[in-house]
Amino acid sequence: QVQLVESGGGLVQAGGSLRLSCTASRRTFTNVVMGWFRQAPGKEREFVAAIRWSGGNTYYADSVKGRFTISRDNAKNTMYLQMNSMKPEDTAVYYCAAGPPRDYSNWYDYAYWGQGTQVTVSS
Repeated sequence: QVQLVESGGGLVQAGGSLRLSCTASRRTFTNVVMGWFRQAPGKEREFVAAIRWSGGNTYYADSVKGRFTISRDNAKNTMYLQMNSMKPEDTAVYYCAAGPPRDYSNWYDYAYWGQGTQVTVSS
């Protein structure tokens, strides 16, 4: 079993920045991909960004491209999401996920999930 622990959420004004962290208890998959998803009230969970642990390839949703940056620290088993130029529409609960997904943008392909962290962007 892999446990994922997120941190770094909070309240920020539009145009501001936040950094989320997700630490995994251990790495388990050969071709592990870790991702960030978010879910706003009344909306479906949506893909934000993902990173391949081996090689570091990154993927972004169009809505965050150029504003958010995903990265990882191998030694710490930790993934980060640096969020800049934030907008009110970025308000959601952010979840980190891990697995060997067939499609990195499909949340149901991920095996492990964090508990979620609230991000609120005020206008």
